[in-house]
Amino acid sequence: MSSEKIDKIEKYGVEAPDDVHSVEDRQFLESFSEDRKKAMYRKIDWRLVPMLSLLYLFAYLDRANIGNAKIEGMPKYLHLTDTQYNIILSIFFVPYIIFEVPANAILHRFFSHRPSIWIGSLTIVWGLVMMCHGFVKNFSQLMVVRILLGVTEAGFFPGAVLICSTWYPRHMLQVRIAIFYTASALAGAFSGLLAFALAKMDGIGGYRGWSWIFIIEGLATTLLGLAVPFVLIDTAAGSKWLNDDEKKYIRIVMREQDAEAARSEHDGVSWKVFKQVIGDWQLWVHTIIYWSNTVPNYSMKFTMPAIMTAMGYKKEAAQLMTIPPYTIGAVAACFAALYSDKMKRRWPFIAAAQTIVCIAFAILLPLGHNMKSKSNQAGSYFAICLACLGYPISPGVNSWVSNNLAGPAKRSMGIAFVICMGNIGGIIGSYIYMDKEKPRYTTGYAGSLSFAAAGLIAGSFLEFALIRINKKREAMSQEEIFAKYTEQELADMGDRSPLYRYTL
Repeated sequence: MSSEKIDKIEKYGVEAPDDVHSVEDRQFLESFSEDRKKAMYRKIDWRLVPMLSLLYLFAYLDRANIGNAKIEGMPKYLHLTDTQYNIILSIFFVPYIIFEVPANAILHRFFSHRPSIWIGSLTIVWGLVMMCHGFVKNFSQLMVVRILLGVTEAGFFPGAVLICSTWYPRHMLQVRIAIFYTASALAGAFSGLLAFALAKMDGIGGYRGWSWIFIIEGLATTLLGLAVPFVLIDTAAGSKWLNDDEKKYIRIVMREQDAEAARSEHDGVSWKVFKQVIGDWQLWVHTIIYWSNTVPNYSMKFTMPAIMTAMGYKKEAAQLMTIPPYTIGAVAACFAALYSDKMKRRWPFIAAAQTIVCIAFAILLPLGHNMKSKSNQAGSYFAICLACLGYPISPGVNSWVSNNLAGPAKRSMGIAFVICMGNIGGIIGSYIYMDKEKPRYTTGYAGSLSFAAAGLIAGSFLEFALIRINKKREAMSQEEIFAKYTEQELADMGDRSPLYRYTL
């Protein structure tokens, strides 16, 4: 195989057929200098990533602030039992999981040219639902608004990943996803600070401090949603801020990246594509890897303020002490993504984060029985900071999945499927920290350790399998491949084509 073809495989994950580009297109790509590429992607970065980051900050803030509301007295005011509180946490994920794949299918089919309309509409509605949290009077009403929140937030994260995949080639994707994903870590930090301030409004207008947390944050989200269609960029073809050469470059690069799938007769969202997704064993393995982040992450996010009170901090200090661990997680995700894209490798950085999470919960397990003692308090807090170093896992998995799915239709549904299945971890995480085990939280710490270890094993297996598949495909010559398959058959095979090379 020529060095040119090897470089193309490393860059795009697929060996594009020779007739994908005209001679003119190839000459154009060669003439497009590195400085022009950097300048173009800087323009894209500034218009896309900050807005997605801000939206994800609000999304995560709006689903995780219930943990802050808990220590401000919400369960007592609504007469919630421990079991009812855990149901409230988990019920959000049921519609969230169910609607993620359909939401991305809708985005791909009806809003592919104006994704900002879809994302903005979702944001407005979930902001209004969040405000309703502040007015509930009982368990039943809280159940309804949590379900509605799950429905309306379901389309954002998979949609954001899909939007990024239409602007950036594979080797540039993870760092962008990681930047807006770190907003979830910053949301954890910011939620503690914001809850500390909003709780001071207790009694204003006859509402409790925990009600104001929901009302103010929901109002801010709604206002942000109104701005989305005017701020979030849509497609390169419709962008007035890109010149003709830049639009042409993006069109050619993205077409080359999906060269084989572009020929497929099944590129539209269909039941056939859906069957390909749910029958893809690799996506099921990715789900287990994803759980190594979602179970420890969501459970910790819901419970961290309570863990801080178990360590002896008063509720105001407990809110503020949640800030450093999340900040550390955000920084770790950005650095891991930067080097992952630079090295064009996904698994080593995911594995490193999973290993650190395992160490963190292995420390917390024996210390949990007496976190208030001075000898255990520092070690426990250090371990909680280590647990937040698992934040590189999610952007790593999302990039790995996106890199290894050929064609926009399968990619849109595959991304949503893995995120959807991965968020089952949120349901599991809602139940593993039980108040009756406080302050030891044995089930919570042991469960998080187990899922992190399972993800480490699953990822190692997937890496080994992909290496073997790539080697097997490399052993086949193009003559052998085209003698065995027609061009249309190769196109319909997508990432199962022997021409395709998986990102490791």
